[in-house]
Formats: sequence, structure tokens, C-alpha cells
Amino acid sequence: MIELAAVRRDLAPTGVLRASINLGNPVLAQGTPDAPGGATVDIAREIGQRLGVPVEFVCFDAARKSFEALTSGRADICFLAVEPAREAEVAFTAPYAVIEAVYAVPVDSPIVSLDDVDRPGVRVGVKQGSAYDLFLSRTLRHAEIVRGEEGVEAFRAHGLEVAAGIRQPVRDFAAAEAGVRVIDEAFMQIRQAVGTTRDRLPQTVRFLRDLVEELKGSGFVAEALRRSGRLDATVAPAA
Repeated sequence: MIELAAVRRDLAPTGVLRASINLGNPVLAQGTPDAPGGATVDIAREIGQRLGVPVEFVCFDAARKSFEALTSGRADICFLAVEPAREAEVAFTAPYAVIEAVYAVPVDSPIVSLDDVDRPGVRVGVKQGSAYDLFLSRTLRHAEIVRGEEGVEAFRAHGLEVAAGIRQPVRDFAAAEAGVRVIDEAFMQIRQAVGTTRDRLPQTVRFLRDLVEELKGSGFVAEALRRSGRLDATVAPAA
């Protein structure tokens, strides 16, 4: 049996649960640093309620900054994609949601499929430190990765062959930008999970993992996504 008092002391030693929120992922977090919203915020509040502590939101505009806040001790939990490069320092739950990443290319590009991307001479714009940056950095063998504040901005600023990003924002970019089309097939499934540092007690990590499974199974996560108007994410299957 998990002792909540011990988990509370371990996970929120200051008496406040500090949640690192990535506002750079509009699928799962929206609003402003002063008034954040979205599925990640709802889950953080539920964790705080279960522990009986208030929640403080520490907001950032990029996943890498959210990750750094956790690992530097400025946050107690984070909401990030599960990636091997992060797992050395972060103990993740199973995913609570899955979102897709896709490519955009110029309309006249010879690139028509995923296989066409990983070739010499192809440059791919990514958001630095994002899940798809980490994924493409370990999977692409021939294409060059060009990092920026946003993948689509690097694509536009440098005249790149490909932009990579989360499906809906990439679709929005292509709809607003003349001469750009989206390759519909996803190049990765981004598995979003709750994380904390690896020095936590085993029962603390178990508490988070069990709670995420409960929130998926009860419909809490699905309702949080629906309430925020995000139909571009799906609830992850049970672990």
C-alpha cells in the first residue's frame, strides 16, 4: 500500500507541488504563464488534490526548458514525451496521451513519402530539444537536422527542404503559408507522460504511474482533452 504522506513529503517537499508546463506544445497546454490551461494543467491539479497540496505552475515555451527545470530542481514534476535521451534523468509514467508528428515540404518538392526524407542534401527544420528533434537525431542517417525555436520557422528562414512538427500546428502553418504541403503520414507517435526525477522513492513513482492509469481508465484524460478543444491527441492505451 502506498503511504500518501510519504509520497507528499518526497514529491512536494516544499509543501507545494511545482509542475513544469510546456506551453510550446499547444495540444496539451494552452493559455499564459499566469493562467495556463489544458490537459497537463488538469492532470497536475489532480495530482496536487490527491496529495492534498497546492500546485504551482512553472511555465516554459519549449520542452527542453521544461526538462531543465525538472532536472535542476526548479520543478517537482514535468509533462514531456518519453524519449531515451530523457529517461537517464527522468522517471516516466506510461504515456497518458499520444500525438503525431509530421513533415511539411514545398508544394513542388520531390519528397512525397517518409522514405524520401532521409537522403543526402535534405535539411529538416526542428524545434530544438523537442521530442521529434531527439527522435530524428537518433533515427535519420543521411538528412541534416537544422534546429530553431520552431521547426517551421527554421524551414522558412533557411529555405529548408522539410519542416518537422506536431501535426495540427504543422497543418495550420501549411494552411497559412502559400506553397507548402503536409506529408500526411506521421513519422512518429509522440508518447506524452508525467515524469519526475529518478531520485524519488519507488512508491512515489508508483503513485504517479498508478494515478495516470486511473485517469486514463476513468475518462479524466479524454475529458481534459475534449474540454480544451484538442481532438488532435488520443488517450494512450492502458500500460
